[in-house]
Amino acid sequence: MAMSVHGLLDRRRTIAPPGFNRWLIPPAAMAVHLCIGEVYGFSVFNVPLTRLVGLTRSIPGSDWTIPEVGWIYSIALIMLGLSAAVLGRWVERVGPRKTIVASAVCFCGGLGLAAVGVAVHRIGLLYLGYGVLGGIGMGLGYIAPVSTLVKWFPDRPGMATGLAIMGFGGGALIGAPLGVELMSYFKSDGSVGVKEAFLVMAVAYGLFMLFGAFTIRVPAAGWRPEGYVPAARPGWHVTPADVHVEVAWKTLPFWLLWAVLCLNVTAGIGILGQASLICQDMFGVSATVGGGFAGLLSLFNMGGRLFWSSASDLTGRKAIYGVFFLLGACLYALIPTAQASHSVGLFILLTAAIISMYGGGFATTPAYLRDLFGTMHLGAIHGRLITAWSMAAVLGPQLVNYISTDRIDHGVPRAEAYNATMYVMAGLLLAGLACNLLIRPVDERFHHREADSPKPASVEA
Repeated sequence: MAMSVHGLLDRRRTIAPPGFNRWLIPPAAMAVHLCIGEVYGFSVFNVPLTRLVGLTRSIPGSDWTIPEVGWIYSIALIMLGLSAAVLGRWVERVGPRKTIVASAVCFCGGLGLAAVGVAVHRIGLLYLGYGVLGGIGMGLGYIAPVSTLVKWFPDRPGMATGLAIMGFGGGALIGAPLGVELMSYFKSDGSVGVKEAFLVMAVAYGLFMLFGAFTIRVPAAGWRPEGYVPAARPGWHVTPADVHVEVAWKTLPFWLLWAVLCLNVTAGIGILGQASLICQDMFGVSATVGGGFAGLLSLFNMGGRLFWSSASDLTGRKAIYGVFFLLGACLYALIPTAQASHSVGLFILLTAAIISMYGGGFATTPAYLRDLFGTMHLGAIHGRLITAWSMAAVLGPQLVNYISTDRIDHGVPRAEAYNATMYVMAGLLLAGLACNLLIRPVDERFHHREADSPKPASVEA
């Protein structure tokens, strides 16, 4: 039995036969990313998790605080980046099917362990379950469909990465309202409904992820789309060769792109991770409306991933990131104005545009990597790069949580507590703009040659 399961998951069983329709791959990738993207809807659980004892209100000393609960989200994204970095080469070796099955086991198992943590009121189990185990599942499930789709669409890498990653951005579109509805359904005199919601989501997401695992395929060696001819002279911003993963992460372009991703994500993830609570605090809306706002942002996060990454095939990745940073900084600086005028419509418009570019940054990054380092080790390089996401997962949410909590403790009205953070985010985006402008193609001495030893030069000038 073990041998038959191992054979079913073997990479050789996933190689596509001649004539396979590559457009069957995006739905498989979407099925996986929509599930693990549930992390973006985690904010709907924040307040209920601080009322497990008090039920209708948080009891100091007995219930958890918002900053304590916020670490669940941060740990999950930290582990997403670290697991992708450490396991990236393994993912390339075993193929997407085995990787996605492992992802489902970890992610859904993490939800189950988190439910146990809620039941016994031990936040350490939520850190371990949803955070560590679930985060590993997210990391595995994140990079496998991305590298697979880029190989299926060498003619449109930006669009391909947008298709792969837009599902992750749309996770809260399903996860946030689903979480609210499940908690409402299971809520009782003795429970806020979080435990039961986690268990139901674990089963449902597991089924969808297994669908993705057994649908996905990899192209045969040497496969190319019909009529596709690689450009003889790539653009000035494109490295015209592959770069080995052990070389790539030691070059200056890699670390500049790392900083670009980290700063862009830090500026967006804190807002997205606390979207429901920020909306409630700034404008006094209900938890249901806050959950709907989180879901709306998820829609723009999802749409922005496809729109901006597809646009990058026409303009280049560097130009698109320039738009993200310049326009994003201006929009962040306007949010306090929207709050002061109590303009919910303007606030929604500003945050929706910001989150579309936040999502677009994620979707454009793999294509940016492909331009700089080729496709040979794209999955492994991408895994190492998204450690920037891990760093941002700490910086973004904690900036929002601790700055807003500190300002409230010092007498600032709750509705105004987030304004200073918005100016900080604008400054981070301007720093990202400077890093993006410095990125250049990888020097040819770092290009991979089959006859070469894998030992690289250690630093790029």
